[in-house]
Amino acid sequence: MKRWPFKVINAGEIPKIEVQHRGKTECFIAEQISAMVLSKMKETVEAYLDEEVTNAVITVPAYFNVNQRQATVDAGRLAGLNVLRLINEPTAAAIAYGMDKKFDSQRNVLIFDWGGGTFDVSIMSIENERFEVKAVGGDTHLGGEDINSRLVDHFVEIFKKKHEGKDLTTNQKAISRLREKCEEAKKVLSSAESTDIEIVALFGGIDFKETLMRSRLEQLCSDLFNRTMDAVRTAMSDAMMTKADVDEILLVGGSTRIPKVAKMLQDFFGEKELKRSINADEAVAYGAATWASKLTSVVSNLTKDLILLDVTPLSLGIDKVGDVMSTVVKRNTPIPTKKTELFTNSADNQAIIRFGVLEGERVRTCDNHLLGEFTLTGFPPRPRDETKVDTTFEIDENGILHVSAVERSTGKQNSIMITNYRGRLSEKDIEQMLKDAEKYKQEDEKERSRMAAKNALVDYLYSIKRKLKKAEKKQNHEKMLAICERTIKWADTEKQATKEDYEQMHEKFDSLYSPLMKSQ
Repeated sequence: MKRWPFKVINAGEIPKIEVQHRGKTECFIAEQISAMVLSKMKETVEAYLDEEVTNAVITVPAYFNVNQRQATVDAGRLAGLNVLRLINEPTAAAIAYGMDKKFDSQRNVLIFDWGGGTFDVSIMSIENERFEVKAVGGDTHLGGEDINSRLVDHFVEIFKKKHEGKDLTTNQKAISRLREKCEEAKKVLSSAESTDIEIVALFGGIDFKETLMRSRLEQLCSDLFNRTMDAVRTAMSDAMMTKADVDEILLVGGSTRIPKVAKMLQDFFGEKELKRSINADEAVAYGAATWASKLTSVVSNLTKDLILLDVTPLSLGIDKVGDVMSTVVKRNTPIPTKKTELFTNSADNQAIIRFGVLEGERVRTCDNHLLGEFTLTGFPPRPRDETKVDTTFEIDENGILHVSAVERSTGKQNSIMITNYRGRLSEKDIEQMLKDAEKYKQEDEKERSRMAAKNALVDYLYSIKRKLKKAEKKQNHEKMLAICERTIKWADTEKQATKEDYEQMHEKFDSLYSPLMKSQ
């Protein structure tokens, strides 16, 4: 976080991103930033198709937890989209691959998906149009950006040693420039053994020049590479498969272009070929589009028989007395699913039973992720273990969790209250953010109109200058050229000028220029 080119603040225990917008400081939560990206994509698609787009299939890392999935759905809503389905990224890539290859017998495919921000591994069985996820694993905090950060840290230390303790981290612009060059170097090293990094006047007027070897990058990031292989081993164990059971290995995501990745996988699996037959950067989008076709009225012969069976990536359960998690739904359970477990009161004469909903693989409650809480009341007091509560976990096809509880003796559910996880958007939050998004949209439209008027004026002034310079009679031309130059400078520097200001200036020049040219 300390290397990010933006500031993250703590707003009531909710992280917010602080940015400068039109000269003002604005703070946004992650869902709003994601919604802005989705809104831009929505606009781009609508411009291309020349029709409104309201539905979407959104891909997410396979190892996203319940909170992250719900936040993605919220971001879609903020962008004005009806999210038909969330689909795991490696699953989407496998759909693209399987539809292209058309396997007529079952093939077990391991998808190694390493992008800029996250890493996923998924094992699927594919046969014809049937795609069944056997196991998923990964790390939502492991991606190409982590490699970039390692390189940045490495060169920050080198710079500090060479230049008497000068610390690049005190200058955000210097760090951003260095990060950009480190990413470029990383990409070059996918096909070269070494590369030079050069930055003019990086910090305090000092030029930066260093050589980076591929072997040095691999050494600096060895633990990151090893973490990907740990996830591969875990996923294979969960799928109850050996190396021999894996028929194909599909590489997805830009970070799989790093030669070390291919070497690790080939060392692990032996002579099996690593498949790169689909574009590593676009495979996920192809698969999502294919599944979107299946879910909408635009069903083709290619997708009408498509079947997808996915799994939940992490175990879900309830915290029990003694700081222990009781698992209700085990990880890699096929979804959608519905599981019910019996829980009882932990003390005599309890009037309220509180349940914490947890996600994770650890034994102790405190080592897992608290998704939310619900309480049950309104039942008669009884001795310990005699109040019986059926607690039901229901996970939909998006991997989003719904929890309910029923006290057996009364059969009542009206005393159940689900407490949203910390940071989850309420309906009121979403409504307000939709209003804010509309406000920003109107502001952006106003700014586009203003800039269009400005550009039209500047273009017109340059056309006047060109014609004046070509004209045979030069009377008053120097004066007119000077006026044009001053006005161009005014247009480029006057930040408060409105659309109407530019249009009035345009009209003024039009009235002055027309008779002048007619006289030539």
